[in-house]
Amino acid sequence: MKILHTADWHLGRSLYGRKRYEEFSAFLDWLSQTITEKKVEILLVAGDVFDTSTPGNRAQELYYRFLYRVAASCCQHVVVIAGNHDSPSLLDAPKELLRALNVHVVGSMAKVPEDEVIVLRTKGQPRAIVCAVPYLRDKDIRTVEPGETIDDKNAKLVEGVKNHYAEVCRVAEDKQTEFTNAGSEGIPIIAMGHLFTAGGRTVDGDGVRELYVGSLAHVSEEIFPSSIDYLALGHLHVPQKAGTAEHIRYCGSPIPMGFGEANQEKKVVLVEFDHSAPLIRELPVPCFQALERMVGTLDAIQAKLDQLKMEGSSAWLEIEYTGKEIINNLRETLDAAIENSPMEIRRVKNRRIMDRVMGRVSPNETLDDL
Repeated sequence: MKILHTADWHLGRSLYGRKRYEEFSAFLDWLSQTITEKKVEILLVAGDVFDTSTPGNRAQELYYRFLYRVAASCCQHVVVIAGNHDSPSLLDAPKELLRALNVHVVGSMAKVPEDEVIVLRTKGQPRAIVCAVPYLRDKDIRTVEPGETIDDKNAKLVEGVKNHYAEVCRVAEDKQTEFTNAGSEGIPIIAMGHLFTAGGRTVDGDGVRELYVGSLAHVSEEIFPSSIDYLALGHLHVPQKAGTAEHIRYCGSPIPMGFGEANQEKKVVLVEFDHSAPLIRELPVPCFQALERMVGTLDAIQAKLDQLKMEGSSAWLEIEYTGKEIINNLRETLDAAIENSPMEIRRVKNRRIMDRVMGRVSPNETLDDL
């Protein structure tokens, strides 16, 4: 049985005003093709399908067209959970209709843990038990008490996450025992989540938010029940394991969400079960739109731009000028340097101006100098 784990699509996200629908569409085309080529049976989407709780029509169209396409492929089940960027009600609204396509959606924490446990079957036979735990909101897992400290709040949040996974996994374990007694042995328990684990790596400008206002509550890998065979996580955009646990993974975002991720290889995770420990492999996602971040003097920046032009680059650029020389109309100068090129400058930072504003430039300089 082959399972593909992806997350953090952030459909609808823009980059300094530049819409990115072509990238999203190209990624979903690639994902659909990969599902077919790898003969994937189950697709897991671990939250942050959309970038905002009110995604535009085009973002929603990409999502639903993709689900329709996957439902007609070799993939037998899709499981989608909400992330902190998603609207639970928007994701949940068509869930009954999507269920007819074997697309299972959990937008918010269920009133009873049984409703987050999904048995995936093929021709009536159980293949996997999925604990589809969505992003757990503060109000779902913690009661507020007068006078509590930040440490109290953090401890309650971590305990709330731990207890919820314990309850949901207990239901899954009971089902697993039931299937074993009926002759279906080796049915794996697969859990999902959208959260921040202790020690998780992020990069500048990736848009990853702290999940709970006024709290830095990060959970450790030890809180998750040992019965979980694979835990598919979302929220962190850098592909990584949670601590030292091989079977607890963030696949990361499929496209770079900011220039801090410009040189980061993006991935999805392919998990294979064959009545033994899962075989876990990372699959690289192609780069659909190059991003370049350059820092330096004007001469150094122009040399880099000339090199990219010669290479025929169509990259989007973030440029930080750090030279000492005062340059009038820096943006216009840079725009002229890439004229007749498909490259786009999405952001310019003038460190000279920023240092002056922050008081790090000689007070003898006048405003006219800058």
